[in-house]
Amino acid sequence: MFSKIVIFLFFSTFLLGAEETSSTLIKQRIEIKELKKELNSFYNKKEKEYQDRKKELETILAQIEKEKAEIKALHDKNLSILQNMEETVNSKTAKIYNSMKPKIAASIFNEMISDGRIEDVFDIILKLKEKKVTLLMKYLSVPNAAKLTLMLEDFKVENEKG
Repeated sequence: MFSKIVIFLFFSTFLLGAEETSSTLIKQRIEIKELKKELNSFYNKKEKEYQDRKKELETILAQIEKEKAEIKALHDKNLSILQNMEETVNSKTAKIYNSMKPKIAASIFNEMISDGRIEDVFDIILKLKEKKVTLLMKYLSVPNAAKLTLMLEDFKVENEKG
């Protein structure tokens, strides 16, 4: 009989322990479900924030690209205007030098070259008539005429390539 009582006590203790374990597992399961809901809520909130920020950034990027295109168009327009102005000045300058006496034009060119403005002289010479350039070369100093001749040769070679 004592063994039956021990078995009964042992079995009842086991059942109580199993019941307690079962209720603990149910509580843990409920806590896990609540945590899962909280995590899903947190994730959805952060995902929405991310999408909102992403949309803002895309809007800003589109605005930047638009402004960049406007700036480029304005730059190109200004560059075109500047080139037209330079061409007008160069053509007027060439017209003036074409009407000058070669000796006077050559002395002006010699002075400009000595001031380090050989590129300006070269640009003007490119616009002058060939006959006028031939006469000018006769009156230029030998070193200046040599420099300009080399520049004309290089220019000719570049134009043939390009």
